[in-house]
Amino acid sequence: MADFRVVVSDANAGKAYQIEVSGASANTFMGKIIGSEIDGSAVGLSGYTLKITGGSDKGGFPMRGTLPGPKRKKLLVTGGSGFRPGEEGLRKRRSIRGSEISGDISQINTTVANYGPTPIDSLLGGDSEEEVVEEIES
Repeated sequence: MADFRVVVSDANAGKAYQIEVSGASANTFMGKIIGSEIDGSAVGLSGYTLKITGGSDKGGFPMRGTLPGPKRKKLLVTGGSGFRPGEEGLRKRRSIRGSEISGDISQINTTVANYGPTPIDSLLGGDSEEEVVEEIES
């Protein structure tokens, strides 16, 4: 069985939520590629639609949407996911994971494509976490 950490970014609220997914819910992500839309009920957000935007594997190597398949490969890159050049024209060979989700992926990044009737905070219990942070800072 695969275990994933799914990061759900809510652009309207400006927040991101981390959700641990395992078992049958994790199997809904298997074989999907970057850009695919999935039902939010897999992570406890019924009524929502999530769009996969990227992720990283267990070794920390990022996924890249232009590389097909689930394997890790070495590419000569000039920019984009996995490399930020310090000067113009700089190229480097970097190990990058393909765009398909497999059992080697540890984190999946998603954004909310379609919102449901209930706010995300109430579904995931985000209000209680903010109160704990405020108490620690005081």
